[in-house]
Formats: sequence, C-alpha cells, structure tokens
Amino acid sequence: QVQLVESGGGLVQAGDSLRLSCAASGRTFSRYDIAWFRQAPGKERKFVARITRSVGTTYYADSVKGRFTISRDNAKNTVNLQMNSPKPEDTAVYYCAADVRGVPGAPESLSKYDYWGQGTQVTVSS
Repeated sequence: QVQLVESGGGLVQAGDSLRLSCAASGRTFSRYDIAWFRQAPGKERKFVARITRSVGTTYYADSVKGRFTISRDNAKNTVNLQMNSPKPEDTAVYYCAADVRGVPGAPESLSKYDYWGQGTQVTVSS
C-alpha cells in the first residue's frame, strides 16, 4: 500500500509561482515513479509530469513544458511540482500518482498508476 497526500494548492495570479508537494508513505519511496495529473471541471484527468524513481528522469506534457518542474527528494519521501508562470488554463485539481507495479505503457496513461492522492485545488486568476 502507498498513501499519497498532496498539498500546496490555492489561488494564484497568472504569472506568479506555486509549488505543490506530494508526500508518500507506505512502500519504499525510492522504488517507484511518481507523476502529477490534473483535472479541470468537466474535463478528463490529464498527465502533467512524471519523474522516475532512481535516475530522476522527467517527462512533461507539452502544455507545461518550460514552465513546470517536477522533482523528488527520496530522503523526505516527497515529490514537488514547481509551477512557474501559471495560466488560467492551468486551473484544475492536481493529483499525484504512484507507478508501483511498473507495467509497460506510456507515462501519460492513467492505467499505469496504482495509487492516487486526494488532490489539491489550484486556481489561477487572470
């Protein structure tokens, strides 16, 4: 079992910065990849970013590339999502997810992830 708890969401103005955190507990944190997804009202949940467990290779959705940065601290069992220059279209509930089984598949695929947090709301005002 893995428990994930997101924090750091809130209201931010476009162009400001915000950092989300995902705290993990349960299985050995350094043994699985973590991703961030987001879901806007009435929309499907979509991939934002992913970081691998050991080397820390990162992947980003085109919509956030160059603005968001995902990082992890295996000593603190946390993954952060630094959101720079957010836009109103970034408004969504942000979820972190853990890929524990490591089944083959695209990092953007929801089915690749075994555990999800409850989410944290991010609202970007113009």
